[in-house]
Amino acid sequence: MNFEEYKNLWVFIETFQGKPKDVGLELLNEGRRLADLTQERLCAVIIGSDVDESVAKVTAYGVDDVYVVKGKEYENYCSDSYGDAMAKLVRKFKPATILIGATHNGRDLGSKVAVTLQTGLTADCTNLDVDQETENVIWERPAFGGNLYAQILCADSRPQMGTVRAGVFKKGEPDDSRTANVIEVDIHTPQELITTKLREFIKGEEPADLKPAEANIVVAGGRGVGSKENFSIIQKLADELDGAAVGASRAAVDAGWVPHFRQVGQTGTTVTPELYIACGISGAIQHQVGMKDSATIVAINKDPDAPIFEIADYGIVGDLFKVVPELTKAIKELKAAK
Repeated sequence: MNFEEYKNLWVFIETFQGKPKDVGLELLNEGRRLADLTQERLCAVIIGSDVDESVAKVTAYGVDDVYVVKGKEYENYCSDSYGDAMAKLVRKFKPATILIGATHNGRDLGSKVAVTLQTGLTADCTNLDVDQETENVIWERPAFGGNLYAQILCADSRPQMGTVRAGVFKKGEPDDSRTANVIEVDIHTPQELITTKLREFIKGEEPADLKPAEANIVVAGGRGVGSKENFSIIQKLADELDGAAVGASRAAVDAGWVPHFRQVGQTGTTVTPELYIACGISGAIQHQVGMKDSATIVAINKDPDAPIFEIADYGIVGDLFKVVPELTKAIKELKAAK
């Protein structure tokens, strides 16, 4: 394989009803950094039927080129059609690196394309870097149940591919004055290759408040909260903090105390809020994976040896059922005084 033929960094922009998902926009920010390190172009890839809004949006986030594939067969995500289009794009333009959001569709697409092209794919990455000597991407991901981090290189094939979890990187600042080269590529997938068809889309129940990944502040409860009813004190603290969402550890979700969309950690959501308050969470590495990059971490736990204190900026050793209500009361009084 002639590696010199493979240039530039691509970010697959997953869309829904013509709008780009946040994970793709997050990856453009990190993609820009990596592309600058290797002195390559940053390119967005958009596949769909009505994608003009997505093209305009990614342009504002600083891409150099936008590859667009349009067709009726791409109206809804399908492994057969999207995988076929992506593989044909790669064969034609030969990117060195492809970043894909680790969503349900992204994981599906990444594996489909990697197998088709017989190249490597690193799944669920939480950090990225570049080896300056070889220009191989260093893909970092949790391994062995999250007890350590593995750094993986795709040294023998191209393109290098990886899926990256949502919330790991922050979006850059959009600038509507930016321009990019829009390259429309005429690719169509024969109907006989499309073995599945979407019959109906049923919208799932949306939370009434913010999801943890959307919030500037996350107040999370763990096993120490003790019950579904006790999560009300976590909710009350979140209610007093503007822009806050309730999060949870896997133990609390597995116990049925809160729904899965609130789970923070390796098998849940990755969050990077300005403030993360961990209440009754021991801080196993699987949970730390999802919140360790928060700007400020406050831990409340009665166990002074809890691992969460090792990464916390502020730690309170105490009974959360005494500490959290007092903290809620103090915030409420402070707001009233203002």
